[in-house]
Amino acid sequence: MSCVSKKRTNSEKRVFQEQRKKVAQENGKHIGLEGDADLEFLLKGGELVKIRSKSWKKNRKFKLHEDCATLYHESHKAFRENQTFPVDDIDSVRLGRQSEGLKKYTNTGDEDQCFSIFFKGKKKNLDLMAGSGVEAKQWVNSLEKITRYIRSLNRQQNSEHWIFECMRKADKNHDNMMTLKEVKAFMRQINIEVDSQYAEQLFRKCDTSNSGTLEGAEIKQFYDELTHRKEIDEIYGTYAQTEGQMSAGDLLNFLLNEQREQVSMEDALKLIKKYEMDGTAKQKKHLTKDGFLMYLQHEDTSIFKPAQKPLYQDMHQPLNHYYISSSHNTYLMEDQLKGPSSTEAYIKALMKSCRCVELDCWDGANGEPVIYHGYTLTSKVLFKDVIKAIKEYAFKTSDYPVILSLENHCTLEQQKVMADHMITILGDALVRKPLGTTIPTNFPSPEELKGRFLIKGKRLNKLDAAFNNDSTIEDENVSEEDEAADCKENSQKGKPKKKKIKLAKQLSDVVIYCKSVHFNSFEHSKNNQAFYEMSSFKESKAFQLAETSATGFIHHNMDKLSRIYPAGSRTDSSNYNPVPMWNVGCQIVALNFQTPHKEMQLNQGRFRPNGFCGYILKPEFLRSPSSQFDPNALTSGPWLQKKTFHVMVISAQQLPKLNKDKPKSIVDPLVRVEIYGVPADNASKETPHIDNNGFNPAWNESLQFDIHVPELAMVRFVVEDFDKASHNDFIAQYCLPLTSVQNGYRQVPLLNKRDDLIPSAGLFVHIMLMDAQ
Repeated sequence: MSCVSKKRTNSEKRVFQEQRKKVAQENGKHIGLEGDADLEFLLKGGELVKIRSKSWKKNRKFKLHEDCATLYHESHKAFRENQTFPVDDIDSVRLGRQSEGLKKYTNTGDEDQCFSIFFKGKKKNLDLMAGSGVEAKQWVNSLEKITRYIRSLNRQQNSEHWIFECMRKADKNHDNMMTLKEVKAFMRQINIEVDSQYAEQLFRKCDTSNSGTLEGAEIKQFYDELTHRKEIDEIYGTYAQTEGQMSAGDLLNFLLNEQREQVSMEDALKLIKKYEMDGTAKQKKHLTKDGFLMYLQHEDTSIFKPAQKPLYQDMHQPLNHYYISSSHNTYLMEDQLKGPSSTEAYIKALMKSCRCVELDCWDGANGEPVIYHGYTLTSKVLFKDVIKAIKEYAFKTSDYPVILSLENHCTLEQQKVMADHMITILGDALVRKPLGTTIPTNFPSPEELKGRFLIKGKRLNKLDAAFNNDSTIEDENVSEEDEAADCKENSQKGKPKKKKIKLAKQLSDVVIYCKSVHFNSFEHSKNNQAFYEMSSFKESKAFQLAETSATGFIHHNMDKLSRIYPAGSRTDSSNYNPVPMWNVGCQIVALNFQTPHKEMQLNQGRFRPNGFCGYILKPEFLRSPSSQFDPNALTSGPWLQKKTFHVMVISAQQLPKLNKDKPKSIVDPLVRVEIYGVPADNASKETPHIDNNGFNPAWNESLQFDIHVPELAMVRFVVEDFDKASHNDFIAQYCLPLTSVQNGYRQVPLLNKRDDLIPSAGLFVHIMLMDAQ
């Protein structure tokens, strides 16, 4: 075929453009933005300056694809096609010079024209400049709107959108018809491998016009055949006892007996009104199979108890009665030896509801302290820039207090600069004296500390000095933090002596409720230390205490705060298992938020309930002074509530392909259900794998677990791609406390390793958490 014959005629171009316009209109309608001016602006697109350095500033065309879910921009590299990324990959869009790159490579006069697109995960942000401030604002508003709408689609809408987009990609010549070859390519695209005979059989069944292609209603029939779920037929058939449909009474029967929900006839009628699309059935107060499927795919049937999603716990207890979502070496984006430090790492952690961040502070140039990982090659970021970022993003996802855990290695002069920056930038939000008019004997509550910042660090005197305006105290030597000594121990041969540093009074004075002290023993702490004097424990020490003195550790945490941090030897930023630390009531269990492995997924699962506010009230038996709970040696008590946790893993829908670059790569999925809690409850069981089907694999596999202390148990669902030659590849996961699980037929949302939702994917399970016989 010659080059000339490959080119489209003007007539073909017009038809092609009309088709694309029609597709864009349909997709706009699908996401609820049909005819929207911001959507039209993005579909038309425009030129922006992409900025990478002082010298690398290039004009690039950006626009929204007609699928209304993908952005693409030109790339002038010969080996690279125009680059695309899903709208759902966007974490945030920020107007102005808010990225480190824009602050470095643009002038203050360009502020109005600049904006940045920040992505989920490790993908680098895009720094851009528009032709005017008005245009920049329109880009930001339009991108925020489309991102918001894409995320607001329900599971069924996401599913349909994804499938039809795969169909569109498989329709190589864009003629809105599908040949048998295109159908086979489409099935591989949606992660299902079928033999040619089945594909041809399905194709012929749907090709009612015998034209050799599927179009219009035939494609719709093909879609219906493909997405038909036999497991739903069986459930519906069992309960649809009225003229082949579910009456309101049938539905109520299902809700009471299967879903174990405390509902009435009124609730059943509301569900029919909400989910039934067929007018005749609705009039009869019946639910058709399609209506039932819509109900099962909605948030109402999520595994996560709806009552526990918003803020529901008592937030008026003392601060130390809560688990607090906490980060270690928050400034790091990657490893602990040579990775970059960034204000962006703080923003990401705070936006994930982290409520305790760490700042390793060292002397910097020009009298300005910097933050980085001491004794390593990690890059540095200005202390004041970090405080500014914390101030701006601390309370965007949660109103509850943020603790700034200081590792201070600065000279007196730069300590004074640190104190000045915190006082100036954080203003009245910084807690600089105890709440109330009398010397406190206990912590204030998260509710009382809403919107406030607490500083954790060394203090020169007792807290009562904050009431006495004690000005006699002067700069004094204090021992450095245990964590700093631990880092040195790992970077130097032999065990160095603990260093003393001089502490500035100005920095000491901003430490109120979180005074760092060395830990000697639980008895010493009880007899000699005030409630606000807290210790940090290296993981090895903390795990040893949790193993040998669990009850003592629990009682220590009833009076005081404990912070646990990963060992300095974890140079790859790996994490320890946080669950044993929660089991003994430790509040500030600090993890490397930048490392998206199982431990971080457990952390996010623990804090998923209660409005994802970063605070979870500990069980009563970890707060009550009379408690004799020991997670390692269970005795009878209020903690012992034996349960049987039964999970039927029924099926999965639309699992993502792992290797998108290889169209013939299909996953062989299996599901593992893991329990994390007291040692007696830790368990893991899995289904067999299903060959070549990530689209609609079905297992119908029953797994059962004995639970002793449900209030401390976490359940984690993991989907993997089976590989007999090597380790299975991770596909998706979901984690939440066992006490947040709903009984009955439930959808389990699936998240990627970074805990971001995979919109179209899900697990379908049947859950029963019952009192043990």
